[in-house]
Amino acid sequence: MATRREFLAGAAAAATLPRLITTGIGGPASAAENLPREKDWDQGAVQHLIPTASHDRFLIKASFTQTQVAAPELEVGSTRVRGQSNAAAGDFWQFDVTGLAPATSYKLALTSAGGKPLCEPWQLSTFPAPDAMPERLRLMIYTCGGGHEGLNRGLPEGRINWLPSALRRRLLQRGLSFKPDALIANGDQIYWDLRAPQASKGSGASALGKELAGVFDRAEPVFGTPNETVFRRATVPQIIPQYGALLRSTPVFFMQDDHDYFDNDEATDDIITFPPDAFMLALARATRQLYYPEYLPDRNRPLGLPGASAADRPPGVAEAFGTLRYGKLAEVLLYDVRRTQTLAGPSAVFVDGTVETWLRSRMTDREMIHVVNVPSNPPGWSAGKWGEWYPDILKDGKLTADIPKPYWQSGWLKQHDRLMAEIAAMPGRIPLVVSGDLHAIAEGRMQRSGALDFGKNPVVVILSGPLGTGDRGWPSAFRGIGATPSTHLTMVEDLKPIEENGFIIADFTRDGITVHYFRFSYHKQPAEAIDTLEPFRVTELKRP
Repeated sequence: MATRREFLAGAAAAATLPRLITTGIGGPASAAENLPREKDWDQGAVQHLIPTASHDRFLIKASFTQTQVAAPELEVGSTRVRGQSNAAAGDFWQFDVTGLAPATSYKLALTSAGGKPLCEPWQLSTFPAPDAMPERLRLMIYTCGGGHEGLNRGLPEGRINWLPSALRRRLLQRGLSFKPDALIANGDQIYWDLRAPQASKGSGASALGKELAGVFDRAEPVFGTPNETVFRRATVPQIIPQYGALLRSTPVFFMQDDHDYFDNDEATDDIITFPPDAFMLALARATRQLYYPEYLPDRNRPLGLPGASAADRPPGVAEAFGTLRYGKLAEVLLYDVRRTQTLAGPSAVFVDGTVETWLRSRMTDREMIHVVNVPSNPPGWSAGKWGEWYPDILKDGKLTADIPKPYWQSGWLKQHDRLMAEIAAMPGRIPLVVSGDLHAIAEGRMQRSGALDFGKNPVVVILSGPLGTGDRGWPSAFRGIGATPSTHLTMVEDLKPIEENGFIIADFTRDGITVHYFRFSYHKQPAEAIDTLEPFRVTELKRP
């Protein structure tokens, strides 16, 4: 492994390489010297570094401030892995490391093809073996991490569309200070809506959006055409400034939701934005290809689920439906409800039937202590929008199901009820759902869903809190109503929805799950308050 002295010498040599940021198809990305750097760790030529892990494998996405004309290499213990290029320009790479030992901390080092260090070495650990029984697991979870800071330009003083990247980064740093074993970012990593009639007006289709990034040609591929310049200009500022290399030692599980397909879920006579068309899918896949890892295989997750085992991705990985497995202590089921959404009326679904079968099999299996559902679309609450589980629509300032919601599909609610029934029926487990999308922090207990009675084992539903939401993104501002329990449900709101930025820290032990809630109000608190945030609420959930 490179010593610090060797690293500094290598970094100086690397600085003589050509800078991609001013050349080629990459377009005018932020200059390296303007990006945040680590205070106690030298990033060198690394622009961003995001890993994931399983019990025997690492998958790491990285980018560099200089073009790597030959494949960089990653040393992991005694193993050396050659990088695979994710962009023709030679700045984005991935490293797939297999055959690792479970529950082991490894020292990692990135070097150029010529052996020069590209950054200071760092540590990353594998998860426990699937049959192990660890004592605890700690997760950091949030939603809605994206937002292009350039779209804050021209707003009235004190107003923002998106929380500035520096504050998002600071919230991340505070969460990471509690040393989570892994991080779940539940959907909406990117906001650049292109065709949704309402949301696109303040996003990628706006005059400011076109000025910042340009205009996509939907008939052309994302990579290798002028679209790549537009794509980079739209996405780089939403990922690299806030993450950088902060997550280098924390395995991540980045999910995707509607905005990650570059549109909001909206439906009118002119356009229904979902299911995603071919260009939306290409954009979502391009984001994951460059910036954050796919889900690694799990022995209990079929390799043929939608979006899995693609020929252009590392072997066996999945893009839309994943698993965070931590020994036999916890299995977290991660599912994107947009990728396989259908418009088939009473038989419509959000998740493909093969996915629903997999979810059911994991909830009925008795191998694990905890099985937790993490969908991208929230059960429990509604804001009256089109692409929800529920039929509720806004009328006279309140939600109602007494009038039809245009283009809403009754099959979605049927699938919701099937899933909630399986969750509530798990014996000896906490029926917990932690979801994304709905810009709020909340906790409730679902006692009934239509004719289904969960009174003996209510489904615990949690909104984890949004990282990047600004004034325009709160449901009460964008939709005219805050997150509200659906009229289809009987709900007890133990924590009514709070429209503030935040995250949760969830601790898993054999006896239960403890959830710590964090909140930050950018209109009421100074930035410095983030550095000492403490939980404003702690909920202890005991296994039945």
